[in-house]
Amino acid sequence: MKKITLLLVLTALFYQCKTSKLDQNNSLTDGIDSTSTNPLSQQPKLVVGVVVDQMRYDYLTRFWDHFREDGFKKLVGEGFTCNNNHYNYVPTYTGPGHASIYTGTSPKNHGIISNNWYDKFSNEYVYCAQDDTRETIGAETTAGQMSPWRMQTTTVSDQNRLHTQFRGKTIGVALKDRGAILPAGHTANAAYWFYGKDKGVFITSSFYRNDLPQWVKDFNASGKVESYLKPWNTLKDITTYIESGADKNDFEHRFRGKETATFPYDLNELSEENGGYDILKSTPYGNNISTDFALAAIDGEQLGQDEFTDFLTLSYSSPDYIGHSFGVNSKEVQDNYVRLDEDIARLIKNLDEKVGKGNYTLFLTADHGAVHVPNYLKSKKIPAGYMNSKALKEKVNQFLGEEYGILDLIKNVSNNQIFFDKEMLREKNIKAIDLANHLKGFLIDQPHLYKVYTREEVEAMNSNDKLKHFVENGFHQQRSGDVIFLYDPAFISYSGVGSTHGSSMTYDTHVPLIFYGMGIQKGQTYAKTEITDIAPTISALLGIAFPNAVTGEVIQEVLEKK
Repeated sequence: MKKITLLLVLTALFYQCKTSKLDQNNSLTDGIDSTSTNPLSQQPKLVVGVVVDQMRYDYLTRFWDHFREDGFKKLVGEGFTCNNNHYNYVPTYTGPGHASIYTGTSPKNHGIISNNWYDKFSNEYVYCAQDDTRETIGAETTAGQMSPWRMQTTTVSDQNRLHTQFRGKTIGVALKDRGAILPAGHTANAAYWFYGKDKGVFITSSFYRNDLPQWVKDFNASGKVESYLKPWNTLKDITTYIESGADKNDFEHRFRGKETATFPYDLNELSEENGGYDILKSTPYGNNISTDFALAAIDGEQLGQDEFTDFLTLSYSSPDYIGHSFGVNSKEVQDNYVRLDEDIARLIKNLDEKVGKGNYTLFLTADHGAVHVPNYLKSKKIPAGYMNSKALKEKVNQFLGEEYGILDLIKNVSNNQIFFDKEMLREKNIKAIDLANHLKGFLIDQPHLYKVYTREEVEAMNSNDKLKHFVENGFHQQRSGDVIFLYDPAFISYSGVGSTHGSSMTYDTHVPLIFYGMGIQKGQTYAKTEITDIAPTISALLGIAFPNAVTGEVIQEVLEKK
């Protein structure tokens, strides 16, 4: 009898404890539906990263009145805009820009320190996407001997591939090879870029695949590219383009075969003297071609059609070619953005139809800005000018020859960096640090050299000084030089017409940043954000591991609160 009573008591206690535990668990999970999707992430069917090559932030505001309601205005009105978004390193070029956007870190870590740079180990210039071990797929040319192997870190697109066990696809699209390759990362299914000349086709590299898929072959054979060899005139009445300077001025390059850089341009007639189909790169029709191909990729690769998040990285390269040729203040640049707005509208409409409104996330930014043509600034009494990099190099060699009696202590001068001949220094028993400090004293006395830093200074930097911070973030210990110098604001090493970029000044660092779509709050901020914040923000949205060398921060205001 006592045994039966004890058994009943123990059974009652067991059920009491179990009920109590269930109550505790219910209180801990209150508000969480166990049958709902993962509360720690959003899973859009597709992430679209749009990079506009050489888009200054003020193009968004300056040309606003000309934009449609379903293009840039839709992204701003229904998305989240970061109005004070900047690059945080120097040099601000295309290769480093695209790498930094998708890796969430700066050249200091990802290793893409320029578009081209001097490799002190092989004693030659290298290109950021160059890979001589690969073959071109899609044309008889060496233009496809490319890959992302020089980029030393993962991208957010890489991390998505890893997270989905490679079920989520990544496709990169651009006119420029580096604009397609670096964003797509190391694990992309493919990256495609434009080969103009006498072909006018999209190609890829054997790094990705050994043939073109049928949808790319169909696009190349469609005649669509050839259809853009037509007159380029302004989309709207040119007299309404009051946000830019006179059409005829002294600050623009012109196409070969045309006496003036003025509208209209007969591209079919001019193409023979201007690289065949390559002429399209320097017109808004290059953006049209990029959008056409991106939409073909969405269909051909069935992007956004299953439960695994895909990535489409789309870089619009033509704005950079147009800016370099005609300058920040040109009618050509304004017409480019009025027309690009139509491409953005076309892209959004297609995504809404094919992937579904609310099923995708898109961000739009730029790889750098651009400076006003210095000769134009000078005409308006603003300090600006030009540097002769070849003459500066000759001055450096002459100074060292006089001081040390040796003319070949310098191996290379490029990208505002000076590389020492380390073997010669050892042979002559000259310490690199002494030579650097000696050279710094000489350089800082040269006209229009704004700042000079030695390797020792950069490696020891831990400063709140903005310019020092920019130099440090752009400095790669293995790949960078021994002395770094910066020009005065609005001083460039370039021709006397057209715009360029590369500096740490706000005209080069301040670029748009807009997030739109699934998981994105509506709103805007004027708080400082940096280009390296994009990758961790998208990673946080997806609930995936951050790229492996991230230094940026999640922009919390962007993400929709659950």
